Amino acid sequence: MATFFLVIIYLAFISLGLPDSLLGVSWSLMQSEFGVPLETAGLLFMTIAGGTIISSFVSGAVLNRFGTGIVTFFSCLMTAGALLGFHFAPSIFWLFICSIPLGLGAGAVDAGLNNYVASHYKAQHMSWLHCFWGVGATLGPVIMAQFITGQHSWRSGYLTIAGLQFVLVVILFFTLPLWNKVGGNSNVNATKELEDTNSADVENQKPLQIRGVKLALVSFLFYCGAEATMGLWGSSFLVNVKDLSVDAAAKWVSLYYAGITIGRFITGFITLKIGNRTLIRMGQIIALVGAGLLFLPLPSTFSLVGFIMVGLGLAPIFPCMLHATPIRFGKKHSGTIMGYQMAVAYTGSTFLPPLLGFIAANTTIGIFPFVIASFIAIMLLGSEKLNAILNRNDLISVKNKNSTVI
Repeated sequence: MATFFLVIIYLAFISLGLPDSLLGVSWSLMQSEFGVPLETAGLLFMTIAGGTIISSFVSGAVLNRFGTGIVTFFSCLMTAGALLGFHFAPSIFWLFICSIPLGLGAGAVDAGLNNYVASHYKAQHMSWLHCFWGVGATLGPVIMAQFITGQHSWRSGYLTIAGLQFVLVVILFFTLPLWNKVGGNSNVNATKELEDTNSADVENQKPLQIRGVKLALVSFLFYCGAEATMGLWGSSFLVNVKDLSVDAAAKWVSLYYAGITIGRFITGFITLKIGNRTLIRMGQIIALVGAGLLFLPLPSTFSLVGFIMVGLGLAPIFPCMLHATPIRFGKKHSGTIMGYQMAVAYTGSTFLPPLLGFIAANTTIGIFPFVIASFIAIMLLGSEKLNAILNRNDLISVKNKNSTVI
């Protein structure tokens, strides 16, 4: 039963990734049809991101009130309706209106499913969960491209993705009773680690007052900032600094994303032998070395190696940090803290890449590798400080247990 239900969760995460790349792929046609400036796409993107950030922040309270199953069902229904609204939108105004529920639904699903898997399944399932998000993010543009090429219609692409989302909504509706049943029977994370954390005097604290939470948020902010900045400005760096052609640069950036997706698939197996904390540290070091290859005066081939290394290094970090949330801060507050983490993550991916663009516009895109390395270094520093706090908590917990035994 738990395995069957996990397949449904994976399908939900594929559907979460499907709409993420649609706007960028279809915008050229949408722009000409609606007669709006190029930068309108950025405003639409920020509207979606704003809804996602807001719903992630409040997801903890909503999930505690209604449960993950109900929230996931209505959130997917909301995103499916929003995508259908994109298909029928008669003007740019309606695209902005539909962007609001699209963002709100995505944030709630993301936070809810991440917390559910972190609380009820093993670390490898979290890595594979985010691997399936990559599958959805890859399939979205492929589906849209078929309609743009064959029918020169972006609306048909949105209608097809909306149809797939509605199929998932139907599946979620009929499996609603399973959420509590599977969750109640699962004891994957009901381990000694959780008991130790919960005994560390955090039960009566507010989530943001728990030691280490703010450091975790810093790590999420700069992780997503680094991941999104690599994807947005990597091609420009390769073209303008490394003198690659536009098509070659695009292929190299695609290999960066392939590194993340394949890396997360492989990480799922590695978690059977290596813990979250070690994988996070190893990934950060690999990504930092890869970023270092980008700003060294080496042949352009080393830049390709650097892009792939950054992708492979980033691969385990995000899912492992998410899966470690109940272990780090206790199961009682994990839902709320997960929402905070997702909100800060979306904040990083929304605002840090444009910050680099603004600085580069006034200086040079040559600062790209230094910024990426800085983001990764700050993430590593915050993560290691958090580990030091967790180590102290473990020592205190052990001493308290020993004194109780005596």
